[in-house]
Amino acid sequence: MSEDGRGGQLLLLSGLFQEELGSLYSYMHFSYSMSNENGMQKTHKGMHKTQNAPGFYDPFPTFPYTGSIRPVYPLSPRRPVPKTIRHPDWAETGIPKRELRLNRSKWDFLDTEGQEAMRKVCRLAREVLDITATAMKPGVTTDYLDEVCHNACVERDSYPSPLNYNHFPKSLCTSPNEVVCHGIPDQRVLLDGDILNLDISLYHGGYHADLNETYYVGDKAKADPDSVRVIETTREALDLAIELVKPGVPIREFGKVIEKHAASKNLVVVKTWGGHGINSEFHPPPWIPHYAKNKAVGACKPGMTFTIEPILALGGNREVHWPDNWTNVTVDGKRTAQFEHTLLVTETGVEVLTARLENSPGGPIPMPETTNGAEKAASSPDGAKGYVHCYNGSLVYPGTRQI
Repeated sequence: MSEDGRGGQLLLLSGLFQEELGSLYSYMHFSYSMSNENGMQKTHKGMHKTQNAPGFYDPFPTFPYTGSIRPVYPLSPRRPVPKTIRHPDWAETGIPKRELRLNRSKWDFLDTEGQEAMRKVCRLAREVLDITATAMKPGVTTDYLDEVCHNACVERDSYPSPLNYNHFPKSLCTSPNEVVCHGIPDQRVLLDGDILNLDISLYHGGYHADLNETYYVGDKAKADPDSVRVIETTREALDLAIELVKPGVPIREFGKVIEKHAASKNLVVVKTWGGHGINSEFHPPPWIPHYAKNKAVGACKPGMTFTIEPILALGGNREVHWPDNWTNVTVDGKRTAQFEHTLLVTETGVEVLTARLENSPGGPIPMPETTNGAEKAASSPDGAKGYVHCYNGSLVYPGTRQI
């Protein structure tokens, strides 16, 4: 994840977010836990034991929040990663020193060995995202999802890349509702009707992987036309951009198709954040804008690995940061959605290294009917019109070579 406004430095992570808080919020959590049927109560007894105890608070009580999400503190302690697992250079200091020294005009092109390493780490990242998403449901906290993600990374001999990156305190980003991106997992309970982006990154074998998806939390979210519109349109916009990827295509072209598709559904692109290169570094060049009329320089070449990760919003695209210096939310408090894949440019096309598997949780649902009762958006099992073949979890588009 990168920010255009910070001198090209590609940040990835985080922020905080959450919802209804204060004494009312603590009471709501307690009521939820006690009012659920016995099966749910037993399942979540352990994970709610802490959050239902006294002591939860909003760390920024005077901040003018723009929507319903509030941070719920205290944060849990930093989760350890065994020393036997290879750590990135920011693991101890919080400073990505090598990344800061990169020449922003120099792109990396991976050889066969590097490409295989990227395939492996991206396959592991997909597994971790799917495991984390499976654990997501009304009644669990985003901190619990962080624990699930962290443990899944460690079990795969991998370091969760966000952890301590520029001092980000957690192992993934969780961004509900109006949170644009980089949310810090905390003690907020997910509610039926929320939408939630899970942004997973991990480091294995000296290479990074990065992917994210936005999910419906419970059936109420799937019944909300605006939530469906922003999620499914964003999913489609990413798919449309990926279909363009092949050698010789300028990276500025992706933003055109993304913004055009967003506008067709009365949505806007959040322009601050873009895709980025990814390989042995977390956020190397290039920066990938997701909006039209951008001035990005350069074209796709075989061996490049980078992300495309558009964020679309129901209202305006202006943002404000919370005092935690991570969480950024829409100024108007309206919902956003984001999807991301890590891609490898091949000799003739693109390989989606973080592609969904047949049993991946989530996935597209039908778009609501348009106002004139016309069409519904078609939903393919993979969420993309252009997918024609799946091989070892990597989707191959028309015109690409099968690996």
